[in-house]
Formats: sequence, structure tokens, C-alpha cells
Amino acid sequence: MVDNMTPEQRMQQLGYDITAELQLPAGFEVLLSMVKVLDKRVIVSGHGALNPDGTIAAHLMGKVGDTVTIEQAQEAAKLTALAMIGSLKRELGELSRIKSWVKVLGMVNSTPDFNGQTPVIDGFSRTIIDVFGKDVGMACRSAVGMAALPMNLSVEVEAELELH
Repeated sequence: MVDNMTPEQRMQQLGYDITAELQLPAGFEVLLSMVKVLDKRVIVSGHGALNPDGTIAAHLMGKVGDTVTIEQAQEAAKLTALAMIGSLKRELGELSRIKSWVKVLGMVNSTPDFNGQTPVIDGFSRTIIDVFGKDVGMACRSAVGMAALPMNLSVEVEAELELH
């Protein structure tokens, strides 16, 4: 907890809403669990940037280093964090059940010459740390470039967490 506040209280203080469940475009089928709880271990499938209503943040789609700026990609990473927090809230009920963000893999849809994946995924990590505090939110992390991501997302992140 940050400043003896729950993550939900901290989100409210930061002006963040719990993002609604992913609303996929027509023709897409979900054949995966967004969050899987195994005892005290939580595996979170890849998430992308969503609007608060759960629709894909289309204005942030595309290739970083081409049609998407680093600042837009950082915003996409922030919205990805909020989307993931929304999935965790729906699955766990209380975000304070999270003991630690253990591992984060951030993937950036980027041009071959773009090498700013780390500052892009910092947008995700900063949001998680703002909500959960450094003790809980500081995870081991990789930030890598990808030739493409599903639905032309600019950022996709998956994670592993530990529960109390």
C-alpha cells in the first residue's frame, strides 16, 4: 500500500478509473484467460491500451517510430497498466491482495531502427508504482521491440504477480 492507502484509494486520488472489461471488435474470439490465479501466483495475459469503457484505444495504435510517437506509446503503456489493473480487480476483488508485481514483459510494436522500448514501457511501470508503491510495484522487467502486435497495438504487456 502507498501512504497507508489501498490501491483503489490511490487510483481515486490519482484520478484513475478502473478500466472496463475488454470489448473486442466483431470477429475476434477470446480463447484465453486474461488472469489466471494459481494459489499465490497470478499470471496475467498480454494486455493493450484500452479506453475507460474497455474499447481499444485506436488513437494509440500503430508502429512506434513511424505513426506513433514515443510520448503516445508511453500513454499507451499507461493505459495498458490501467487495463491490466481493471482485469486484476475483476478477478481478485481487492487489489490489496497483491503482495508483489514479480515480472513484467513489455512489447513495443516498433520500427527496426527504434530503440526506445525501455522509456516506452516505463509508462507502464510508473503507473503500477504510482498505484501500488515501489515495495509492491517494482518488478523485474524486460522491454522488447516486436515487428507487429495483435490488432496493430503499439504496446502489449504481460505480467506475473504474487498474492499475500
